[in-house]
Amino acid sequence: MAENTMVRNGNAGARTEATRNARFFSPRVDIFENDHELLLFADLPGVSPQDVDLRYERGELILRGKVAATELPGQPVLEEYESGDFYRVFQIHETIDAAKIDAEFKNGVLTVHLPKQEAVKPKQVKVRTS
Repeated sequence: MAENTMVRNGNAGARTEATRNARFFSPRVDIFENDHELLLFADLPGVSPQDVDLRYERGELILRGKVAATELPGQPVLEEYESGDFYRVFQIHETIDAAKIDAEFKNGVLTVHLPKQEAVKPKQVKVRTS
């Protein structure tokens, strides 16, 4: 429900994207919804927190940054780990309280909290008896 109503992925299904004469890869992202917020989890192994640029501008959540290449001993047999610049854009629905967006980075996972505005949160209605 969240992807269809409150967050729309700006490059769904794309593995790499050419932007401004450069190649970017798309980190894997999971989005979950509860009564109070959307939670976006971006898998960013090997990324330093200072190399993450997360912005909210004109209804878009923009995630970009850099994964430094690592020098490993020996010849690669299989390489699936991507290094270089990454970039993702998500369209954020107006029911998200942009002033309260918060993020934390721990163990290679970026967690973005996208709180819902009070008006759209479900609330319990008490039923009175007469």
